[in-house]
Amino acid sequence: MESVTGLLERIGCGYLVLNREKRVIEWNAAAQETLERQGETAETASQLSGAVKRLVANVPVRFVPGSLLWVVIRSGGDRPAVLNEMGVVAHDGTSIVALLDRENRSAANPQTLQRMFGLTSAETRLALRLAHGDAPLEIARSWRLSRTTIRSQLASLFAKTATKRQAELVALLGRISVLP
Repeated sequence: MESVTGLLERIGCGYLVLNREKRVIEWNAAAQETLERQGETAETASQLSGAVKRLVANVPVRFVPGSLLWVVIRSGGDRPAVLNEMGVVAHDGTSIVALLDRENRSAANPQTLQRMFGLTSAETRLALRLAHGDAPLEIARSWRLSRTTIRSQLASLFAKTATKRQAELVALLGRISVLP
């Protein structure tokens, strides 16, 4: 179970560990923040238990002992999507609820990007802004740089990351965001 919670922590995903009685016995800060963004008070185990029950109240869901339950939160008012992975995660009857907030974007570690691809600090900053969803023209304006400068840095990013399009670069950065 520690390997699953460690992986969820590493990718920036919230998790709650439930005992046989469906009460929260362990959680991480990302789970707390995710539930608080949904308007819940989530400081204690009992508050977290109530918050997750309210979150999935309108969705048919079973908390199966030994399973991994994914709760994908779409946005403030929408019903979450729930995926249940059957199979034993833990033999003691605990289960894990993973909270995946689509609005929460974890960013790649700048030092990791620089080491992996040999990026300059300017290229790294540009990559992170693109991964965040900013457009090159918007970045040029906010940094008070010419479009030519941004295009040049973007061309360098493509060459160093072996990507050809901005969407491909952003997808790569998203996959890399799970690395330390």
